Amino acid sequence: MNWFEAIFLGFLQGLTEFLPISSSAHLRIAGELLPGAQDPGAAFTAITQLGTETAVAVYFWKDIVRIVKAWFGSLAGRVPRSDPDARMGWLIIVGTLPIVILGLLFQDQIESTFRSLWIVATMLIVFGVILAVADAVGKQQRTLDQLTYKHGILYGFAQALALIPGVSRSGGTITAGLLMGYTREAAARYAFLLAIPAVFGSGLYQLAKSWGDTGPYGGAETALATVVAFVVGFVIIGWFLRYVSTRSYQLFVWYRIGLGVAIYIALAFGVLQP
Repeated sequence: MNWFEAIFLGFLQGLTEFLPISSSAHLRIAGELLPGAQDPGAAFTAITQLGTETAVAVYFWKDIVRIVKAWFGSLAGRVPRSDPDARMGWLIIVGTLPIVILGLLFQDQIESTFRSLWIVATMLIVFGVILAVADAVGKQQRTLDQLTYKHGILYGFAQALALIPGVSRSGGTITAGLLMGYTREAAARYAFLLAIPAVFGSGLYQLAKSWGDTGPYGGAETALATVVAFVVGFVIIGWFLRYVSTRSYQLFVWYRIGLGVAIYIALAFGVLQP
């Protein structure tokens, strides 16, 4: 049964990671509803995210190679630091610092307190409403070549909020981008690029830390879930970028609010345990 659960959770991870609906919240909820009825754990969640982030690396491979080359070139003085790709390299580094620092400071809470379904439901609703406001009032005029270091840091703090299940890594950064006046597609694209070092760092750290003990799912099951997450995630990236280039985020807003309310009801009637 664990194999089927792992495949399902991997599929769910790939399906929800890039949508502003919180993949960690979905894995947390689904774990309680599966036959095993238990939290998959922070380690399993972080490791399976390696699969979806590998999908990002493959999808944006040309962009990543270009950015890395320009960044190293700027260190050696061969490329001016004002070069758009070199700047993007520095902006990703700067934007990653908040989640690294806060992740280390609140590691114990991330793996325990923050995984309460009461908190998950609240974050789904609250940040769903904030996303709706951002989508409605954002000017959506800025493109990524207008990204400043100040905005890069603000993006980073927004991404760090995703340490709390229910916020959503992409949802937090996209919301910040919209509030700062970036287009929907620009906000989503930067959210994906910004997540690469943070997710790989977190996933590899959890992999090393939990080697031989990934929680309710063994190493082979977790590896299978990670592969499934990669395949599904790769398909979702392209679809999502096309979707937000022409449509609003209202579909995801109503989904978040509906799911949050459903969790409250399930907790109140004892269907789910917090």
